[in-house]
Amino acid sequence: MTSMTVTPPEPVASRQIIIGVDTHKYAHVAVAIDHLGARLAAQHVAANREGYAQLEAWAAALAGNGRVIAYGVEGTGRYGVGLASFLRRTGRRVIEVNRGDRRSRRSNGKSDTLDAEAAARAVLGGQATAVPKSADGTAEMIRQIKIARDTARKAKTSAIITLKALIVTAPADLREHLAGTSDKVLIDRCASLRPGAVNSPTASAKHALRTLAKRYQALEAEIREHDTILDDLTRSHAPTLREGLGIGADTAAEMLIVFGDNPDRVHSEAVFAKLCGTSPVPASSGMTNRHRLSRAGHREANAALYRAVIVRMRFHEPTIKYVARRTAEGLSKRDIIRCLKRYLAREVYQAVMTDHRARQAVPTSASQGTLDL
Repeated sequence: MTSMTVTPPEPVASRQIIIGVDTHKYAHVAVAIDHLGARLAAQHVAANREGYAQLEAWAAALAGNGRVIAYGVEGTGRYGVGLASFLRRTGRRVIEVNRGDRRSRRSNGKSDTLDAEAAARAVLGGQATAVPKSADGTAEMIRQIKIARDTARKAKTSAIITLKALIVTAPADLREHLAGTSDKVLIDRCASLRPGAVNSPTASAKHALRTLAKRYQALEAEIREHDTILDDLTRSHAPTLREGLGIGADTAAEMLIVFGDNPDRVHSEAVFAKLCGTSPVPASSGMTNRHRLSRAGHREANAALYRAVIVRMRFHEPTIKYVARRTAEGLSKRDIIRCLKRYLAREVYQAVMTDHRARQAVPTSASQGTLDL
């Protein structure tokens, strides 16, 4: 892609600059501002390694004898993941910037350059402070496998729903043959149908049902394969987390996806609870003084915490006693689950950080052992 460069002003020795980047699939747009908020220059580069190096060299030349404080990058989990990874490997500070305020966009208009400048100003003003995920380790592997598993599960559900709907309108003899069976028996019977030549409504119905049943079976096998991989990855990467009651491979995977491969970016268990949407926020009005759970955050992680809490409410004796005590105090089941999700978020955070610290200690111990020899 042909790059377009706006000629930068002369470097200033004491200048400190911030680079904001609006990322796209094939090209990125960057805008530089200084530490006083003055806009300096803009740059368009290709979204590849050559473009990333060009962007870094442009920023360094612009800073002169000063320094680049940070890069504010939009979409670090999507189009900006390659740029963020490149900058991090070169020792640059990268800040994740969310999409700009819609009201501001309506007032000031929208363009790639304006979005890039807004990203830089979000870093300068302190609105953007989040460290992006590194996406270069086991957590990224888990995320990719989890996406494949979840889409296969949705397709499997869609296949059996479609199959059952098709049976309702199938010819009477075929419908009666398949009626009143369990899902497993139904799938097996449909998969064993022999339609022959498709020259009648019965034959076409058999062909369609057989195809859907075969699809269901193939997706079921695929999901089992994904589950095996997720189980192995989560057990090896987060053994302490997996020891928790009700935290299986699926729940552990969602938790690790939230943390990413650099859990230190989540500074406290309160931050993690907010990321999962389990932190209480004020919901008071008039004389009432209440709280509710945040509806922001990672909704899949929130759902995973909910499933784990439900399991504990049935099989975990301390949780059962807690529920009984809080019920006697007048709390509703919904409020009790809210409290339990918050407690579980704290437990998950401590478990993940314990495993993270253990992994960090392994290379240190190995190097010390080598020196002792």
